[in-house]
Amino acid sequence: MIHPGWRHAATAVYFATVLAPVAAQQNPALPEPKNWTAAEDHRQMMEQLGIKALRPGPSGNEQDPNHANYDEAKANPFPTLPEVLRFKNGAKVTSARQWPRRRAEIVEDFEREVYGRIPTNVPTVTWTVIASDTGTIAGKPVVGQQLNGHVDNSSYPLIDVDISMVLVVPANAKTAVPVMMMFRGGNLAQALGRPAPPSAGRGGFMPPPPPPGSDAPATEQLVVDGWGYAFINPASIQADNGAGLTKGIIGLVNKGQPRKPDDWGALRAWAWGASRALDHLETVGAVNGKQVGIEGVSRFGKAALVAMAFDERFAMVLIGSSGEGGAKLHRRNWGEAVESLTGSGEYHWMAGNFLKYGASDATFGSKNAGDIPVDAHELIALCAPRLTFVSYGVPEKGDAKWLDHQGSYMAAVAAGPVFRLLGAKDLGTSDDYNKEKMPPVNVGLLDGQLAWRQHDGGHTDAPNWKYFIRWTDKFLRRDYTPAQEVPRADKPAARTDANSMLAHQQLLAKRTQGKIDVYFEGNSIVRRWGATDYPQFLANWKANFFGWNAADFGWGADRIENMLWRLENGELDGVNPKVIVILAGTNNVGNRAGGDEKIADITRGIKALVDLCRSKAPNATIVLTGVFPRNDNMAVVPEINRINENISRLADGKTIRYIDVNDKLADSNGKLFDGMMMADKLHPTLKGYQVWADALKPLLTELLGPPAATDQAPPPTGDPSARKPGHSLSSALWCSPVYSIPCQSARSA
Repeated sequence: MIHPGWRHAATAVYFATVLAPVAAQQNPALPEPKNWTAAEDHRQMMEQLGIKALRPGPSGNEQDPNHANYDEAKANPFPTLPEVLRFKNGAKVTSARQWPRRRAEIVEDFEREVYGRIPTNVPTVTWTVIASDTGTIAGKPVVGQQLNGHVDNSSYPLIDVDISMVLVVPANAKTAVPVMMMFRGGNLAQALGRPAPPSAGRGGFMPPPPPPGSDAPATEQLVVDGWGYAFINPASIQADNGAGLTKGIIGLVNKGQPRKPDDWGALRAWAWGASRALDHLETVGAVNGKQVGIEGVSRFGKAALVAMAFDERFAMVLIGSSGEGGAKLHRRNWGEAVESLTGSGEYHWMAGNFLKYGASDATFGSKNAGDIPVDAHELIALCAPRLTFVSYGVPEKGDAKWLDHQGSYMAAVAAGPVFRLLGAKDLGTSDDYNKEKMPPVNVGLLDGQLAWRQHDGGHTDAPNWKYFIRWTDKFLRRDYTPAQEVPRADKPAARTDANSMLAHQQLLAKRTQGKIDVYFEGNSIVRRWGATDYPQFLANWKANFFGWNAADFGWGADRIENMLWRLENGELDGVNPKVIVILAGTNNVGNRAGGDEKIADITRGIKALVDLCRSKAPNATIVLTGVFPRNDNMAVVPEINRINENISRLADGKTIRYIDVNDKLADSNGKLFDGMMMADKLHPTLKGYQVWADALKPLLTELLGPPAATDQAPPPTGDPSARKPGHSLSSALWCSPVYSIPCQSARSA
């Protein structure tokens, strides 16, 4: 039986491989779709245009002879831009009433020469909800939908186009909410903050996880501030290559045949898809259809700007690091050039006619950037007077010089007169785009409806989201609510949910209720072992540690920073144990690979935890346990190994001991042995706990002597919420409002 969520995809594959050839045979009028390479399609367009040779684009390698120019003295060979407020007949635009006519002239030039025209016979799109679900983002309940936008292909059934979109909105909103649409891949589970399946494709620009101490992800910031968000997958609209131009929405409309010179390219197609998604969002009661924005980074930053410029229904745009074909002036000779977009690697973004401006030999002679009738400042001007935020990073962090930050700033300056004409505020600079220089990094020009900010990060708009949301809220007359930054493992942080606060009070009392010689600190792996709500594990705890006055101070779903907060707020004060056993870090590892920054952060956090225990109990011997293996995502196994290697160096063999039982729990590749962990591949079974106990007991005997016949440890405690009648234990253990751990999924220790 086919899973309902896969039925449409399976049908599409069956149609493409079995039914489509049959349909073509039954209807000879349908031409077979061209199956060209990008080079073949590119060559065919050159032939249509009469182009014999194209100038090669500059090299991004500064050591190459044809490297891109980065000399400001040579950067402006065409210093005078087309006048955005002058009609083609030479008359000046002097009033807002005249702007629609001038706007139409600019749109015509962009459509004919740069981005291409959307054909008049583009078929309709029908949106269907494929799946719905709920989740928790930044501690806020949300509801989400997986949507499919099926493009009517009855005129050419050999090509099937289904636009993939995910919509997430706050569950408890009292009124319709603003929504940011983002060009990126991602299914419903990912949009709700859950792990991506191993086979998930890139589908669009997906920023890496934000490093510890940085701003919360954009999705969390939006939800905390009362917004919704949508992911629209550009790959589901049109392929990002020249070979795909006879497929996707462009191929469907052209019945699988090559483009004409003024046909749309991928940027315009992606923007068209966003507009069709907006059609649907305007019908959703939970969405304020007048307050929908569009966002993208890099090539999708170009697409976001194009979408905003051509569709006046979009209320705001965040244009991330867009470069040539986006916010950068074509006429600038800096980094990426017009010729970069006329070669076979990127020409598919643009109209075929755009190739003319890279031609060195053609029936019409040759053309260059100075011959293009419009430029990026006019594209930005088409967004006026709506909220337009141009975002860049810095070359030192990976937002390459290639993008021409200064050229994009000049374009924004030159667009300013149109914003003012239409009653909006511009950047607040003069109109002399040749003299105006970018403000310093991290100094934003955010007073008007046209905004600029260059952050100190890389090829991403992540550091600018909080500024964008706050800036947008100002013009939408909304109160801004900031989200918490991504936690740092070495910076104490409280769990503010009621159950965690109650558990903290319970543990504060526990430290005074008996004699504690062995103090266990950790997350739920520790907590379960000595907890009343896990009687089978508690029995094992007593069998192994009775007579050593051992007390369990673990708390479920705690990260290292939460443990630091609990210890700083009294849970170890006055205890003076002889041994402190620490197992921490698996919730910081999570089930998503995070790289060097995450590894370093967790290492710092565990060191901070050890240091704090030393300061609170200077006479105690600390037994630091290596982070246990987890198999809910094997990609984190190498990271766990590196963390354990790092923290093993904290041991001095005397006051700090280190034990690692992972070779008893898993094989050399980190794959768990049968029976060691529960079904979640994270929490130990009785067998797994016994492995840990077998490693601890010789150390405790060495440090404390054999266990006594009696035990004076405080009575064991449990999860406070487990005492409530009818309470579901699993949700109490795994919900973490502070860190967006979904209540539906028991995936934290």
